[in-house]
Amino acid sequence: MDKFDLKLLNRCESTIRFNEVDSMGILWHGHYIKLFEDGRESWGREYGLHYLQVFENKVYTPIVHSSIDHKGMLSYGDTAMIETEYIDAIAAKLIFHYRIFRKSDLSLVATGKTVQVFTNLDKQLLLNLPDFVINWKIQHGLLNT
Repeated sequence: MDKFDLKLLNRCESTIRFNEVDSMGILWHGHYIKLFEDGRESWGREYGLHYLQVFENKVYTPIVHSSIDHKGMLSYGDTAMIETEYIDAIAAKLIFHYRIFRKSDLSLVATGKTVQVFTNLDKQLLLNLPDFVINWKIQHGLLNT
């Protein structure tokens, strides 16, 4: 299989809670970032690149870019289906694309993207991939040895 055919994709769900909606009863726009976070955490657990592992390797992964395109709405009680896809990059960064659907009718309600970089514990940018990420990429067929 060619690495370009490989999709590291995760799907998870999150129910919209009362404290997440605005006065119109729809999910407040800022909470879409939380859904992205839910997706990244679920993705990390599935593919073995989760936050605890990152912290154990003495690295931070701050977000340096995020974008959202709103296509529809989620309301209190709706279940959001979050699709998170890892996009491989040569540079020392983690790129994720997201698609959020309303489970009841499978309507696409948002798409988005986040980019994270690697820093050491002093918050200095790392220009090269940490060794544990290189090993992870080799394990998942994203790098040849």
